[in-house]
Amino acid sequence: MAQKAAIAKELNENNKPGNDVVVALQRQVANAFIVYLNYKHYHWQTFGPSFRDLHRLFDEFAAEVYGTIDEMAERIRMIGQDPVSRIEEIQDTATIGSAKKSSTMRQMIEEADQNALVIIKEMREAIKTADEADDPGTADVLTRFVQIYEKQEWWLRDILEKRDGLTN
Repeated sequence: MAQKAAIAKELNENNKPGNDVVVALQRQVANAFIVYLNYKHYHWQTFGPSFRDLHRLFDEFAAEVYGTIDEMAERIRMIGQDPVSRIEEIQDTATIGSAKKSSTMRQMIEEADQNALVIIKEMREAIKTADEADDPGTADVLTRFVQIYEKQEWWLRDILEKRDGLTN
């Protein structure tokens, strides 16, 4: 019993609320909530010649992001903390903001792309932090989820491309 307690203490001694790994996970849970809502906002506000494609795309992106929230929040619980879940906590913890009232589809796509870039940068930094803290579980979760944002950013970036795709 004493050995079990000693091992548990050793594994969790660094997972305090202000620990860099916990802070990074909390930030990404908060960001995911906001990105999910932003994508739903864009989904509902889509208009114009690309309506059908963008309407579906934003809904797909929202579903992908929504699918990450629970696993990151549960990872926070696994390492001994409570995930952010109240609106005020989410707003205070996130590093991206709520969708602006945009007047054009391009503005919405540019905003979504900028948010994806911020999250990718932060997740990559968080993966390094988790690796340095000898936390392969957190690194794995973030490594899988950063790929979702990388794919989304690629698609958003290509949608914003002004060439017609047929000429150089």
